[in-house]
Amino acid sequence: MGISVGIDLGTSNSVVAVMTEDGPVVLGDAGGRALQPSVVAFGRGGKPVVGHIARQQLSYVPETTVSSAKRLIGRSYSSQEAQRMRHRVAWAVVEGENGEARLRVGGEVLTSEEIAAHVLTHMVRLAEAATGEKVDGAVITVPAYFNDMQRQATRDAAEIANLKCLRIINEPTAAALAYGFGLRSNQRIVVYDLGGGTFDVSILHVADDLIEVLSTAGDTFLGGDDFDAAIADHFRRVVDGTDGVVIPDTHRSRVQLGQASERIKRMLADQESVAMKIPGIGRKGDSSVNVDVSLTRKLAKTLTMPLIQRSFVVCDDALAQANLAPSQIDAVVMVGGMTRFPPVREAVGQYFDMDPISHINPDEVVAVGAAIQASNLTLFTAKPGPVLLDVTP
Repeated sequence: MGISVGIDLGTSNSVVAVMTEDGPVVLGDAGGRALQPSVVAFGRGGKPVVGHIARQQLSYVPETTVSSAKRLIGRSYSSQEAQRMRHRVAWAVVEGENGEARLRVGGEVLTSEEIAAHVLTHMVRLAEAATGEKVDGAVITVPAYFNDMQRQATRDAAEIANLKCLRIINEPTAAALAYGFGLRSNQRIVVYDLGGGTFDVSILHVADDLIEVLSTAGDTFLGGDDFDAAIADHFRRVVDGTDGVVIPDTHRSRVQLGQASERIKRMLADQESVAMKIPGIGRKGDSSVNVDVSLTRKLAKTLTMPLIQRSFVVCDDALAQANLAPSQIDAVVMVGGMTRFPPVREAVGQYFDMDPISHINPDEVVAVGAAIQASNLTLFTAKPGPVLLDVTP
């Protein structure tokens, strides 16, 4: 018998955790890094590379480096989301034989399930290296508002990876499991889950022996990628035409600009303003030139506020479904890397009129909850875990 793990299969990053005698533990690679980029790069040898090494190739060979493929999983080629992805990526989004969205990378047509399977395999290998044990199965998380096709596609990805999928669980529900682990309380909590590609909000009743999802709502095309794009568009507007410099509208320049925007966004979590030089991205005549960009936290808030407001429309929906007002919520749990962005935390605090929970790692909490659920499904103890009552969106 091997072990069962919890895997947060994210749009931007993935995390794996396992339940031990001392409680849930998030597993890291040889360098101690728990967050693994959900990026798959295809080199000349044909063998894919996943994770941090793959992410380094985004700037150099974007045509054969796939990121954010989760935004296509279970979607049709004609969907609005797939068409938006076509204009954001260097590889091609093409139509499959059944009308589904597929990826053409380096002349080979792949499914998004195959990309997800490479990421899952990478996470399993990381877990096996960290624990010294074989991984038999996993609870895999998905956005709460994933439809049945997207959930089935995630199961198919696990099957391609030769991984037994014990259960598909909603990301906010997994976060609530982690929050409620060992907690002796009777609370109504909101899980505000803003990740790299999707946004979900769930309202739950957390008690000692029961975790019940009262309502859930979401936007499957709202996340950190969109915040990066808003900042990148601002930089392009500021730079283009200044002193005769333009940023060419190529895939490579878009990747460079997007990565710089992401780095600046992360740095603004700790600094009020950030300045950065992007080497060789600009053109002046026939020459490549460096471009200097800068951003303040105040301006970043202005640029991204329309996206933050979109999340509150979803919150309104979830509260209405649960027949609750913001004042009736006892705690707000923030999940996903984007919730580290100060304007997001500030706006959420104002919306619910309370400070969000700050002691939980927003990047790891979903994987922790999935590991707890994996333990509940596979380990039979004298004191079973809480009953979990989830909803279908």
